[in-house]
Amino acid sequence: MQTDLSPALKETREGKEAQKLLANCVHCGFCTATCPTYQLLGDELDGPRGRIYLIKQMAEGRTATEKTREHLDRCLTCRNCESTCPSGVQYGHLLDIGRKWADEQSPARPIQEQVVRWLLKEGLTRPSFFNPAIKIGRFFKPVLPKVLQKKIPHSVIHRDRKTDQQTPVKEQMLFLEGCVQPGMLPNINHATQRVLAKLGIQLISPSAVACCGALRFHLNDHEKSFAEMKNNIDAWYPLIQSGQVKTLLINASGCGVSIKDYGYYFKDDVDYAEKASSISKACKDISEVLAEKTSELLPLIRQSDAASVIYHPPCTLQHGQQIRGKVEQLLTGLGVKVNLCQDSHLCCGSAGTYSILQENLSTQLKEQKLQHLHEAGQLHQANAVVSGNVGCITQLQNDEMPVKHWIEMIDDLLV
Repeated sequence: MQTDLSPALKETREGKEAQKLLANCVHCGFCTATCPTYQLLGDELDGPRGRIYLIKQMAEGRTATEKTREHLDRCLTCRNCESTCPSGVQYGHLLDIGRKWADEQSPARPIQEQVVRWLLKEGLTRPSFFNPAIKIGRFFKPVLPKVLQKKIPHSVIHRDRKTDQQTPVKEQMLFLEGCVQPGMLPNINHATQRVLAKLGIQLISPSAVACCGALRFHLNDHEKSFAEMKNNIDAWYPLIQSGQVKTLLINASGCGVSIKDYGYYFKDDVDYAEKASSISKACKDISEVLAEKTSELLPLIRQSDAASVIYHPPCTLQHGQQIRGKVEQLLTGLGVKVNLCQDSHLCCGSAGTYSILQENLSTQLKEQKLQHLHEAGQLHQANAVVSGNVGCITQLQNDEMPVKHWIEMIDDLLV
């Protein structure tokens, strides 16, 4: 697609990048068929092709309106379209630019919306604030409005299991604990530490590390987002450069997809390009690491004929990181019966802060996904749903089938 940049954007980094990304799109429309919001709304401008057209208009000088911003806001950034696109359009990166332009050009958001977005940016990225808040929320959960009750999952911690390193250490890996995960679903990190410890892997979490930057970035606070990313690079890079560690382990695919993009975000930064690239290359989803250690894990696992699950692959893993099949392969190799539900390639509606900012659309996608998960559970006689991202796990909590991280299942099966 040919794009004639407006004079104001011709010499800007964002303008040139957008022009490069737009050039790959041939407007074939294959992406529309797999777009969750287009399937719900049936509006061309609420699908990837239409949104790309809106971004092209801005690139060529047409001023964005509130409707432009609304159509871009409605995108989940699930990146399913990238998996479908035959031309390899990097839609996610293009959307980030388009959203920034739309926010800058369109009228200011309503005050209430501005406050909510500020609270999300400042509250969810600060564990010192979020963790006490979630504890208070759990205490008052029975009297909270239904919409808030659904956002507060039960906290499950296996306190009878030690997380100390008992197996001799063979290898060290960096580990991102996450912003909301330790407060909302702490057992995910505890289970991760226990399983890795059994394999002789010690996880290191530098205290200086903050949020991965994804949340602020997708809310168009790029300046502070890049500051968070640089802070993390400064904390991790010396350990990687020295050879002390080779892998940065991530057990939340939403964080992983962001960190794997550090190299892209800082490719033109003289001071950070090489460092950021090293971090992105070192970043591995936990499924990538453990898929290579099935033979080591197998003797440590208690075989169970009742272990049968429905796996919900997070969009950030299957579309963002383009990692498919590893979790299924790993669990199957450990004797767990794994199945997918209908439309497993579609988003559950969580998408970071989307479930709060676009509650109506998010709820529709959630109900659709839960229906398919329950149908698959009955068909395959599965007793649980497992996933690999804290957002998906929280979104899909329900009264019929437990939903947890698949690493918790492996932890439950440890001898």
